[in-house]
This record gives sequence, C-alpha cells and structure tokens, in this order.
Amino acid sequence: MTFSFPERFVSAMTRDTLALVLAGGRGTRLGGLTTERAKPAVPFGGNMRIIDFALSNCVNSGIRRIGVLTQYKAHSLIRHLSLGWGFMRGELGEFVEVLPAQQRTNEGWYNGTADAVFQNVDIIRAHDPRFVLILGGDHIYKMDYGALLATHVENHADVTVGCMEVPLAEATAFGIMEIEPDGRVCGFAEKPALPQPIPEQPGYALASMGIYVFTADYLIERLLQDSQEPESEHDFGKDILPRAVQRDRVYAAPFRNQNGTRAYWRDVGTLDSYWAANMELIGVVPELDLFDTQWPIRTHQIQAPPAKFVFDDDDRRGMAVDSMIASGCIVSGALVRHSVLFSNVRVEESSRVTDSVILPRVVIGPNCQIHKTVIETGCALPAGTVVGVDVEQDRRRFEVSPGGVVLVTPEMLQQSLDYIR
Repeated sequence: MTFSFPERFVSAMTRDTLALVLAGGRGTRLGGLTTERAKPAVPFGGNMRIIDFALSNCVNSGIRRIGVLTQYKAHSLIRHLSLGWGFMRGELGEFVEVLPAQQRTNEGWYNGTADAVFQNVDIIRAHDPRFVLILGGDHIYKMDYGALLATHVENHADVTVGCMEVPLAEATAFGIMEIEPDGRVCGFAEKPALPQPIPEQPGYALASMGIYVFTADYLIERLLQDSQEPESEHDFGKDILPRAVQRDRVYAAPFRNQNGTRAYWRDVGTLDSYWAANMELIGVVPELDLFDTQWPIRTHQIQAPPAKFVFDDDDRRGMAVDSMIASGCIVSGALVRHSVLFSNVRVEESSRVTDSVILPRVVIGPNCQIHKTVIETGCALPAGTVVGVDVEQDRRRFEVSPGGVVLVTPEMLQQSLDYIR
C-alpha cells in the first residue's frame, strides 16, 4: 500500500481518528472456548488475547483514541482491558474506553454491527473526529492504519475498505467486492453463495477484512438513515456498504507487505483455525513475527517467575522442543514438543504434550499423553489421561473439530472453575 503524503500529515490523520473496535461477538464456532468469554478475549500466542492485535495496531499506528464495543459475556474482556490497556494518558486526550450496550438509543441491545456504532453516535460526536476507523476485535494481523487513512484521503473517499484475496472456496464466509482499475468498489455482496472471482486471479475473490475507514460526518449521516430503515439488519456488510457502493465513493485498500505480496491475516473463528494459527507461531521463521520490536503486540503480562524445566534423568527429563513456553510454567520430568504453553501451566513427570495449545493455569498430571489438543484455562487432567490419540473415545468425552483438534474444558472434566478466565 503506497501513498504520497509526508509522514507528519499521516500523523495528523491518525491523531484525528477515532477507532471503534467491535468486540461483542459470541464466537460460537470456537465452541467451549467462548462459553464464558467473548471471542476477542480468547487467549492467543502464549500470553496475549485476540483483541490485543487490533489495539496494538492502533497504538503503533498513532491512533490513541479507541472505543471497545462490548456485549456478550464481556467481564473477562473488560478485566483484560483494565489490566493491560490502562496506560493511556487522559490529559493528552488518549484513551481506551469500554462502550457496553447501554440502550442509549432504544430499549434493545446491539442489533448488528452498524447498530452497535449507531447506539454510540453521541459519543462519536463528543470526540469530534475527522475519521472513524471501524475494526473487528477478533482477527490476528499487524497493520499500519496510517497507510489506510492516507489512501482514504488520497482518493477523497467516503468509505475505504481494507481487503485481501481469499480462495474462492473460502469466500462465501466474507463480504466480497468487485473493483474498478483505480480501486473504486463497484459491487459488494455479503457472504454470497457464488462469489465473484478476481478477473486476473480466477481462483480468488476480493474479501473485506471488516476494516473500514469512514469520514466521520458521512458515517453519522448514513447511520442515522439506516436506523430509520425498517427492513435493514443494521449491519455494515449487509446494509451500509451495499448502499454506499451504489451512490457514494467507496474504495478498496488491499492489505500488502512492503514487497507487494499478500500480508498475514488470520480469522481464528473456528477451533481448527485457532489451533493452526497458534501452531504457526512455533515455526523457525513464522509469517507472524511476535518478536518484532518495531511493531510490538502489547498485552497484560502477569507477574510470574520464569518457566522452569526440572529433572534430567533418562526416564524423566523435563524439556521442551520447538515450543513456546510462557512464564510461570513448570515442566517436571515431562516432554513438551511443538506446543504452546500459556502462563502457570504445570506438566508432571512422564507426561508427553505434542502439537497442543495449553491455556493458563492448566495442570497435566503424571503419565498423560496429550496430542493435537486445546486445553481450556484451569483444567486439571488426572494421571494417565490420554487425549488426541483415539478420536472416537475423545468424541465421547470432549469436543472434536472437523480437522481433528480436541478441545478439553473444565465442564467436560466435570470440574468447576471458581476464578475469572
């Protein structure tokens, strides 16, 4: 993505932008991982939450006025925002505000993505931004929103949509666009049964990433109009964007690396995609670099001692290979291979954990065998537990994804969780 604006003008644009992160979704396709929390609050990558990527992108881009719209089981998310994102300086006009569904405009809760923003129109007006950046809080990626804003201004656009190419087989899950040679959007269909392919890439379609830049006055006007439409579902993809394409200036901004190739972006909306995205991080040179000091992903770091590996006998050696191990973990005479362990996980002697994602405060007892499994926060696996080896046996006790990933939760183990996830 290229633009011709000097850096100081891009900085002025980001300072005059209000970001709204839509974080109220249920995330039902993640199964038991979203039973007690909203999808953006699901842990990811060893010590982060999914929402940390959108928030970090904002801060790294120079956008420091951020509202997070919450609704479904938001306590875990709100607690994380309070602990990890309270460093903004209010006296400088910086903030991360939680905007729960408050029935500000009617007696209902948020009813669609556009309605969620519409119910906070008075807050948008109070902050008086020039631009409003609408983001989902449930995707994994690193993006400079300053470049997106510059593209928006350069095109004199009313709306600019962040987009990327996806295989046709996956395109039915996205809003699909048709564009003219100059990037102007001439067609938009939300989750079409027969997606329109890109002419130069017949095996791909151009999909919306759910990232929108609106000129603020234009957005408010369109939200007010949409609120009066009795047939509207009050959704950006289903209502706002299709109408805007017909009569206003809507442009697409493909998400690219500096070398022009398609950038990293993952929708971790299913158990299979969630597990795969975590596994990608373990690679020698992963496509998503969490060690990038130029674009850090911020989060709430718990206070815990370094990870520890104990015993070095032939029959009980504590070790981890090709893995990410968070602070507070103890691997005691056990083997962890190609796995991600979140904070305060304990793996007891003679156990073996492979190709798995173990969330915080899990205890894996002695002589357990865990393979291709996601274990939810707070589980305590008894000695000798075997998961991920016999799929039929796993289906009787746990949740098994179409790709063969097993999910274990305290409820499935008939265990209670008395503290916050």
